[in-house]
Amino acid sequence: MSHDLVIKNGTIVDGTGAARFRGDVAIDGDRIVEIGKVSQKGKREIDASELIVSPGFVDPHTHYDAQICWDPMISCTSWHGVTSVVMGNCGVGVAPCKPDNREITAWDLTNVEAIPYASLAKGVTWDWVTFPEFMGSAERRGSAINLGFLAPLTPFRHFVMGKESMERAATPEETANIAALIGEAMTAGALGLSTTTLAQHIGYQGTPLACRLASKDELKSYANVLKRQGKGSIELALTKKVGQVSEAEYELLDMLLTESGRPVTWLAMATTPKNPDRARDTLTRLEPLIKRGGVPQILCKPFVAQLDLRNPFTFADMESWNAIFNQTVERQKAMYADPAFREAFRKDLTKPHLFTGKWHRVEILEVANPALKPYERKTVGEVAEMRRADPLDTFLDLAIEDDLNIQYTMAQYHEDGIKEMIGDPRTMIGLSDGGAHVDMLCDAGYATYLLGNWVRRREAITLERAVQRITSEPADFFGIRERGRLQTGWKADVTLFDYNTVDSGKRAQMQSDLPGGGRRLVMPAEGIEYTVVNGAIVYEHGKHSGAMPGQVIRSSAA
Repeated sequence: MSHDLVIKNGTIVDGTGAARFRGDVAIDGDRIVEIGKVSQKGKREIDASELIVSPGFVDPHTHYDAQICWDPMISCTSWHGVTSVVMGNCGVGVAPCKPDNREITAWDLTNVEAIPYASLAKGVTWDWVTFPEFMGSAERRGSAINLGFLAPLTPFRHFVMGKESMERAATPEETANIAALIGEAMTAGALGLSTTTLAQHIGYQGTPLACRLASKDELKSYANVLKRQGKGSIELALTKKVGQVSEAEYELLDMLLTESGRPVTWLAMATTPKNPDRARDTLTRLEPLIKRGGVPQILCKPFVAQLDLRNPFTFADMESWNAIFNQTVERQKAMYADPAFREAFRKDLTKPHLFTGKWHRVEILEVANPALKPYERKTVGEVAEMRRADPLDTFLDLAIEDDLNIQYTMAQYHEDGIKEMIGDPRTMIGLSDGGAHVDMLCDAGYATYLLGNWVRRREAITLERAVQRITSEPADFFGIRERGRLQTGWKADVTLFDYNTVDSGKRAQMQSDLPGGGRRLVMPAEGIEYTVVNGAIVYEHGKHSGAMPGQVIRSSAA
């Protein structure tokens, strides 16, 4: 009798942090049935003698809620050896949703995730109303990899409060109704709850994303749902200043940990060249929360964002920019040319914001106007000097001259600080934002970047520890059962990669493959030779096999 699949003679890194060893992995159906020396043959065998055999990677922070409707491959995350994703982060999503709320929900995604509204109108199937129905539709539709869902607070508030969800806190009665819907989602298998406090997260017509208006009493009630069910985690986008947590944010985390009795993860911990010790100092200050299950998320690669002035998410925390969103290109150009807008923008730059006006770090990546081609790969500061003009005026003038097609790029975060944090057990590696900010960044390749840059090239972390950080650690945090380790009897999610070549692409590439031809950035993968999901080979040498074995991951009580 033969096994369905045998992976022969690979270097096994099992996801626990234990030392690598040479061995075989046998799979029958969707389960690992033997690890070590496998004597029986396989109906299909893979010679892994030159490959690392690891658990499939688990991405804890994605926004594929809409994309799963038109892209069962969950690209480009699945290209990078990821076999399970957690979506519904940052309080934004597409369920639950009444038919009357679809336009509002779609505009939320356009403003937060930069998915063109026309693509959402064409691609989202809307074959659900409730959150359990949304999970069920994903299950029926099928996918290449496994899908886990957080319950994002914004659509739950829309569902109960309608447009008033974007204007005020909920009443006690409304809070009880929202809590009941969250309970229904958790009973159906949601992995937890998500929300945000970030000013960058704006929704329909430039109003605050609805979950940002939830009162502390509301959030306490929603956290209590998780405590009653004895399962789930909470995720929130929190830190207004990179690498810092304010007193009010500390109190919020403390309250959520107390009222839920469950783990809480928040965004984002990072360092900057100006403050390389900030994250370390913040982690020390947060030790009491961390000991109770608080885990800050980090990105293991430099944050390089493209700036698109048609959907200017980077500037969403500036009051001067709020009216820019959801306007026609011609209207936006007129507003950018307005001296009053420029003066307001200039004043906003004197206050703490995500964008700080360092024009020598803003590079012109790509233009459509041939007359502007000589400026590509130059910084705005350099072009301003060439034109003998003010940098802020130059930034906006170039955009207008290019009919807002221009793509700027800006690098943030301090790589030496990243080196320190990737090995810190108080953090969780993730923050890919897969499926979001599609016109400005693509960090879906964070796992291959970790392996290629920090393990192979810079030797900053061992292979065993790196694999543990992107497999069992996120799986354990979100209560994803029987995944994240190579273990007999567990689900057969396996990634096979070439240690000598595994890597993320050097630069994201723009593709027009969203519904209706909408544009998004994608990141190619290198060195991922096989991806096995629930026992089926999904990718072989970078090519899809045609298999769609992904499952909907459902939570269970501890």
